[in-house]
Amino acid sequence: PARRTDDGVRHALLAHLCRCTGWQTVVDAALEPPLAEATPTAGRDLAAAAARATLEGGSPQQVGPAVALGRGGFAADDAPADALVAMPTADGTWVVADTLTEARRAAGKVQGRRTTESLTWPIEVPEGDWVRTLQTTWVEPGYLEPDAAWCAPGGKPVLSLTNGGAFGGKAGGATAQVAAAARRLADEHGRPVVAQYSREDVVRRGPKRPPLAAGIRADGTGLVRVARTEGIAAAIHAVAPGLVVEEVDVAGPPTSVSLRAAGWAEAAILLAPGDGWVTAPNGATARAEIGEDGRVGVTVRCGQVLDAAVLRSYCIGATHMALGWVRSEGLAVDADGVPLDLTIRSFGILRAVDTPAIHVEMEDGDGPPVNGSDAVFAAVALAAWRAAGFPPRWPTMRAV
Repeated sequence: PARRTDDGVRHALLAHLCRCTGWQTVVDAALEPPLAEATPTAGRDLAAAAARATLEGGSPQQVGPAVALGRGGFAADDAPADALVAMPTADGTWVVADTLTEARRAAGKVQGRRTTESLTWPIEVPEGDWVRTLQTTWVEPGYLEPDAAWCAPGGKPVLSLTNGGAFGGKAGGATAQVAAAARRLADEHGRPVVAQYSREDVVRRGPKRPPLAAGIRADGTGLVRVARTEGIAAAIHAVAPGLVVEEVDVAGPPTSVSLRAAGWAEAAILLAPGDGWVTAPNGATARAEIGEDGRVGVTVRCGQVLDAAVLRSYCIGATHMALGWVRSEGLAVDADGVPLDLTIRSFGILRAVDTPAIHVEMEDGDGPPVNGSDAVFAAVALAAWRAAGFPPRWPTMRAV
């Protein structure tokens, strides 16, 4: 009870990761009356709440007290008690054991560390008469549960994205490989198998948003050089059809346009009007302001709100992610493009104690509901960049 203060709760969260909420709703919940005295579902339409969460998470989501109490279910949690555990070795071969500890040992897993190597910006800004330029580097999505799936013999792999959509990081690629491994190994061994990546596997094998370097002219035209990624040109042109896009080969981890607002957010930020409003390809709009005390104010318009608590939570999470993206997040890679930062702390994700207060204003609309947190993500990134004076490289505040 003595620690139930804002500062005390934030310090208690130092060893934890909660990327979706941006910490604030966790702090709010801790400072509210105990759950036994509260009625979190009173007067709420949980179907509407789940519909809003599904729009924001990008996959079907659960909403209710069970999720808040940690019973929403992760893939590894839902596996049968007698399931074998499979993990990949360095060369991609899967090994199977009775327990996670034994599987890690058999796969030769070594606890990841933070490197002393500096961040790099893999793409040079093209030459030109630019009024604004931007270089981004590799960043880790940082979702909570590493890619995992379990499967019974002859069955279909069970994936759990109902506790969060992983910011698009589990849309394919690594997750598909894990699911395929679970199915194949379950059939081979005649027992349920849960296949999962370690955090180190996620960093090395999981998709990243493609880094880019761009230059913009005073008339709004410009050139974007971006890591070659299927669909990235279309994503950029969805909000900036006048920009020329050049895809280049870059040594690094795999990239995906499925990552949160990949491509279009950077383009929208580069071309945003002076009033700070950002419009997403789906029509959602958002604006953010950062006060002198660091507090962040967000306004979002994304059709019918459906459930204010869910939308607010996702917008706060998007704000937290955007602030980290611009200010502190980065992933060092070696000359061959292999990630070297292998711990949660090394990714530069803002800790609870470093996250400012965030206020979200939701303007309800008559139109159909659409994802709003991605527009917030872009708007907050713009506000953070503007507050820093538009430096040409992100992250802006991390020692490299």
